[in-house]
Amino acid sequence: MNVLIACEESQAVCKEFRKLGIQAYSCDILPSSGGHPEWHFNEDVFKIIENNGGVTENGEIVNVEKWDLMVAHPPCTYLAVSGARWFYHPDDKELPFSERRPHPRFPNRAQDREDALNFFIKLFEAPIERIAIENPVGIVSSRYRKPDQTVHPWMFGDEASKATCLWLKNLPHLEPTKIVGKGERVVLSSGKSLPKWYSDSFNTKISTEQRRTLRSKTFEGFAKAIAEQWSKL
Repeated sequence: MNVLIACEESQAVCKEFRKLGIQAYSCDILPSSGGHPEWHFNEDVFKIIENNGGVTENGEIVNVEKWDLMVAHPPCTYLAVSGARWFYHPDDKELPFSERRPHPRFPNRAQDREDALNFFIKLFEAPIERIAIENPVGIVSSRYRKPDQTVHPWMFGDEASKATCLWLKNLPHLEPTKIVGKGERVVLSSGKSLPKWYSDSFNTKISTEQRRTLRSKTFEGFAKAIAEQWSKL
């Protein structure tokens, strides 16, 4: 079985497949941070799909007959509903959407969203028999199609809440493996509450890149469930 984990530099899911003896490779335009450059393509994922392989980060040539399964984590910055406030000028919030100006700090964000959506769709329509794409709640549901399933880390043994939507092609729903508590929450001055792990990602004492990494974290139980359940196919 040949498995491609797209848009994953952490190698969290890739390593869970490898623990099962499955030939899995991560792929990202970023270098790997998971400690296994021999399992990572630091390359455009569509080249790896088209060529059925490529050159790994440490220079090894990998060729597969075909990719049997792809699990993808496309960037959600421009797709998630949580970032919607950055699309329009803050002074225009009472106006109809058609009359709002672009956000002064992010004037190209609307085009960035279109590019991100097209990337998502191209991944899902790639010529691979089984595909799973995960992303948070966002515009994909209304602009492309609704997800097949929504899961949380607390369904797989990690005490945390993080609504994760799954778009599935020829794959069954993930079955919960261990239901636990939903995790600690932090109440903000506005009265709104957030999961503590997510609130910690806004810590200004760490870099922007570190904050982004925290928000995109793949929880261990979720990664393990993906590998153990979908590898049985």
